[in-house]
Amino acid sequence: MRGTFTRLRRLLLASIACVLGAAVLTYLVDPLQLFRPSRLAFYSDDTRVQNAGLIRSQSFDTAFMGTSLAIHFRQSDIDRALGVHSLKLAMTGSNSRQQGFVLERAIERGARRVIWAMDDFIFVDAADIEADPYLSVDLYRQTTKGIASYLFSAAMAKESLFALLRSIPPLQQKLTQAAPFLPVKFALSDVDDIYALPRDFDVARDYNAKKTLASFAHITSPVRSRFLGDGYGYDAMLRHFECDAVGLITRHPDVTFDIYLPPYSILQFVAMRDASPATLKIVTDLTARIAERLTQLPNVRLYDFRATREVTHDLGNYSDVIHHSPTVDAMVLKWLARGEYRVDPEAPLSSLEELKSQIEAYRVPQP
Repeated sequence: MRGTFTRLRRLLLASIACVLGAAVLTYLVDPLQLFRPSRLAFYSDDTRVQNAGLIRSQSFDTAFMGTSLAIHFRQSDIDRALGVHSLKLAMTGSNSRQQGFVLERAIERGARRVIWAMDDFIFVDAADIEADPYLSVDLYRQTTKGIASYLFSAAMAKESLFALLRSIPPLQQKLTQAAPFLPVKFALSDVDDIYALPRDFDVARDYNAKKTLASFAHITSPVRSRFLGDGYGYDAMLRHFECDAVGLITRHPDVTFDIYLPPYSILQFVAMRDASPATLKIVTDLTARIAERLTQLPNVRLYDFRATREVTHDLGNYSDVIHHSPTVDAMVLKWLARGEYRVDPEAPLSSLEELKSQIEAYRVPQP
């Protein structure tokens, strides 16, 4: 019996040693760079986690936020076009609670300008940020709970071990090349590559009118069209807009907010027109409120790119009815740099009225 207890005690002590050893390894390697910047850093496309480290480790004066419509921008392109030192914090499928929370952390770390791609669907009702299962607020706040979850994470220990092996000169080149094909998250050697398309990406293959029209047919099919309005409720969306967007902006009057309504293809709105008119009314009513409210705030410049016919009616610019190509990314940066399509505070609804006219008149091309 005594021998059994001795073995159990040794097993327990060995387990504790392993756990503590893993925690020490994660602290020393610090794959997220929460504690210190690293000269041999690698980055992950898991932006909801990675952003916590970027905010702590990177130098920036401008935060760039959005959903999947903004995820493929490169920081170097933003910097070159706008003359800023940016940090891209876009998160696919993110809502306004998540975006506002992350932007607040970036502002606390020194962002004096925010460029915000504001999709209407970010304001759909969702969990309060404190109960959000997809974003670790404690990690961003660096609370005891957040630090503990980071240091005692088996996944982070694995990433730390791989990073340590990758730092050994004879292994560095081979493991860096192999990283994208291995079960590790931190595989990107350049922060500019986080969720960016490869520079040799075949744009025409993935962004073309055929794919856009196929997407339109898919979402307007009678068996799927009811999903067009999922999550859209005017009262809840307006509440989140006021709390998550206006609240953030008014709390930071010394920060400039360049907010733009991204250039969906015209088919996004036509789909609502034909298959879910109630949803279209919610979108246009919410847009009206957004335009009227934001144009009255002194630290906001609002841009509306949704009625840019030369872009939004060219279906070759899209991979579905909303996601536009890198070519349009470059146009967006050019428009922002030149101040084009800025909403006039004296006529905040003019671009919306133009969009409504285009939606009403548009006829879907026949295959």
